[in-house]
Amino acid sequence: MNIAKMMQQAKKMKDGMAQMQEELASLEVVGESGGGLVKVTVSGNHQVKRIELDDSLLADDKVMLEDLIVIAINAGMNQIEETSKAKQKDMMGGMSLPPGFSL
Repeated sequence: MNIAKMMQQAKKMKDGMAQMQEELASLEVVGESGGGLVKVTVSGNHQVKRIELDDSLLADDKVMLEDLIVIAINAGMNQIEETSKAKQKDMMGGMSLPPGFSL
């Protein structure tokens, strides 16, 4: 492989990363807990945007409600992480990275 072709691939990858980051920043996912009683909307840049609580939870135990909120937030963050990894894998198009290296 010649250097010019490698430089073209590097530029293409850089452009792809920038586009992927823009897509992820505009992405929103909803993490749920308690069978949908607590819903947390998380943006692609890991910001909690909204928390929705079912009215029935307001009369329940405060500690349980706090736990459900934490679980829903973590579920949303995990969805963002999985989506990010999938987009990176798609962008790499089968290119293998050295062990221990990630984008």
